[in-house]
Amino acid sequence: MNISAKWTRRGFMTGISSLTAMILGARKLPASNASSPVIDGAVKGFGQTGNVYEELGVTTVINGQGTMTMLGGSLMRPEVESVMALAGQHFVNIPELEVAAGKRIAEMLKLPADYSALVTSGAAAAMLSGLAGILTKDNPQFIRQLPDLTGMKSEVIIQKSHRNAFDHQLRATGIRLVEVVDRDDLRKAVNEKTAMMHFTNFANAAGQIKVEEWAKFGKEYRVPTFIDAAADTPPVSHLWDYATMGYDLIAFSGGKAIRGPQCAGLLVGRKDLVSYALLNNSPHEDTLGRSQKVGKEEIVGMVKALECYLQEDHEALNKEWQHRLEVVSSEVSKVPGVTTKFFVPDIANHVPHMEIRWDKRISATPKEINAALRKGKPAIVLSTGEEGEVLSLNSFMLQPGEDRIIANAVAAVLKAHAA
Repeated sequence: MNISAKWTRRGFMTGISSLTAMILGARKLPASNASSPVIDGAVKGFGQTGNVYEELGVTTVINGQGTMTMLGGSLMRPEVESVMALAGQHFVNIPELEVAAGKRIAEMLKLPADYSALVTSGAAAAMLSGLAGILTKDNPQFIRQLPDLTGMKSEVIIQKSHRNAFDHQLRATGIRLVEVVDRDDLRKAVNEKTAMMHFTNFANAAGQIKVEEWAKFGKEYRVPTFIDAAADTPPVSHLWDYATMGYDLIAFSGGKAIRGPQCAGLLVGRKDLVSYALLNNSPHEDTLGRSQKVGKEEIVGMVKALECYLQEDHEALNKEWQHRLEVVSSEVSKVPGVTTKFFVPDIANHVPHMEIRWDKRISATPKEINAALRKGKPAIVLSTGEEGEVLSLNSFMLQPGEDRIIANAVAAVLKAHAA
C-alpha cells in the first residue's frame, strides 16, 4: 500500500482498514491483539457512523435560510475538499502562497492589471485587514501600533443608512466612523483625516448615494473606496463588477455561494492596498490581524472553489432552485388558506425565494411555525422576515430530496394549526 496516495472521503475508512492490516502484518501481532484498544480506536472511533454531529449530540439542519454563517455558510464542493487534502500534505511559505493565489485569482476574474486578491479568514477579516493596510501602508511602526492611530489618518466615511453590525471590523482599527446622508454631507465630511469611504452593498437601496456614484466620488476626492459585498454572489459578474466601477478594495465571503471553505473570504483590489493588507494579517506577528489566520488548505481551497464557481451553468442552477420551491409550493398550497409567492432579492442571496402566507384559518404565527420546524430531527430552518410577519425560504442550499421533506413538514405543521 502507498501511504502517500491521495485520500478521498469515500476511501478514507477503506484506507484506514488497509493501513491497520499492513501495520498488523508488519509487526506480526497475534490475532488476539487485533482487538486492542488502539486498533479498536482506529476502526471504531469518532466519525465511524458517518454523522459526526449526531455522535456529538448536535442536531443537523435542513437549510432553507440560505448562506448564513450561523448555519455554517454553505457545503464545500468535493473538488474543494480534495485539493485542500492535497494542500495539507506539504509545508509552504504562507505569504508566498498568498501572493501566488492572489495572482491566480486575479487572472481567473480578469481583473484590471493593477488589481490582485488576498484570501482572508472571511469577508469580515477582509474588511479589517483591508482598512488596516490603508491606514498603515507598509510602515512597520504603524502596523505594530494599531489601533493607536498616532501619525495616521483616523476617519472613515459611511452613509448613515449603511451602518450595521459588521462595521465593528472597521472600528476595531481605531478609526472614527463619520456618518453622512447625502452628497452635500459627503463633500463636507472629506478632510485631511479621511482614510477611506466605506460602502455596504446590501444597503444600496437605503442610501441616497448609490453604489456606482460612491466609487466615482472616491476618485473625485482621491479617497480609497471599500465595498462590503460579502454575500453578493450570485450573480457571478459581481466578482469583477465592483472593480470595474472603480472600487479600490472589495470584500467577498468565500464560504457562501462560491462554496469554498467556510473560514475563507476574498479581499480584491489594488495591488498596493492588497499587499498592505497582507502585512497587517496572519501569519505576520504583532499585527492587528494576527488572529485572523487562514491556513494553506483554505487558500488553495478558495482558488479551486472560484474555478468551479466560474465554470458552473448558473442559468441551469437557477431553474433547479426555482423547481425546488415549486415542489414546496405545490404541497403547502393544498392547505386551505395558504398561499405562496416567488421573488428574487435585488442584493445578497440573489436567488429564487418563496413566501408562504396564510389567513385566519391557521391559528399559528410564522414564528411559531418556524419554531416547530426547528424542533425536528433534522431541524428545518426557514426565515420569518425582519418583523416575523411571513414564512419564507430559498432553496439553493438544499440537498437533493430536501425540498420534498420541507414540503411535507411545513404542510403537516400548518394542518396541525388549522381551525
